[in-house]
Amino acid sequence: MVHLQALLFSLGQQLRTPFSSVLTIAVLSISIALSGLFYLLVKNVTHLTGQLETSNQITLFLGQHVSEQDGERLQRQLEKHRNIQATRLITKAEGLKEFESYSGFGDALKALNSNPLPMVVQVFPRLSLTTQQQLQQLLDELKVIPVVSVAKLDMQWVQRLKAIIVLIERGVLVLASILAFAVIFITGNTIRLELQNRQQEVVIAKLVGATNGFIARPFLYSGFWYGFLAGIFAWLMITGLMKLLQPPIEHLTRLYLGYQEVIFLSVMNSVILLAVSSLLGVVGAWGVLVTQLNRLKPE
Repeated sequence: MVHLQALLFSLGQQLRTPFSSVLTIAVLSISIALSGLFYLLVKNVTHLTGQLETSNQITLFLGQHVSEQDGERLQRQLEKHRNIQATRLITKAEGLKEFESYSGFGDALKALNSNPLPMVVQVFPRLSLTTQQQLQQLLDELKVIPVVSVAKLDMQWVQRLKAIIVLIERGVLVLASILAFAVIFITGNTIRLELQNRQQEVVIAKLVGATNGFIARPFLYSGFWYGFLAGIFAWLMITGLMKLLQPPIEHLTRLYLGYQEVIFLSVMNSVILLAVSSLLGVVGAWGVLVTQLNRLKPE
């Protein structure tokens, strides 16, 4: 009952100073939202690279002399391979049609006397082949097929992207730590100002025998309210910004995977966000109260 009274009393104190309270909550919510937004962006990109890695594809360019019947025969042989899940044969005519659609050189290609594009066999390895060594072994095996002119597995850029993402993840962790300290500092400074404004009230409470714990309770709940309300507004900001970023993110994933849903904050992530923001508010308030209350002594 005492804690409930302190909780409601601290909320009432903030409502009595709406301008300063809203300003503090706005600054805190921006700091928290930045951390959450960077986390979601990294999570979406990480999921994208994971999908790219599981969709490894080997492209076999057949020689110009290879007929369509030979290409179909090779496709049937490859589908029986133990490490190959599926294949797709792209004939010269299909390849030229796709090139005309995506390149924008349709009129120029019509002027050619013959089709310069080779037949292509797209090979999709089994999902059990997850390491680069296994894929490279399959690639080396396919290279030696007589009708294959060039065999290509271009996953090096994915590995580079993953290395960049690891670096970004470390950077986001550092940034989140800095912003967490900023939330603690801002909350602590706000509570310090509140304590100074109510200094006489605190001194009188000490004169009648109130302990530091009893006096600190409403201030700690004030820190909780600052963090909790900032977490709610941060969640709204993160969700709104992700909604704005959803179209370009989906467009990017369509180019590589066909389609991928944008990852938003889950229910568990949202609960963690509110819990962490509330905890940071309490820590900021507690850090100030530990030092300031001992200095305020009745004369």
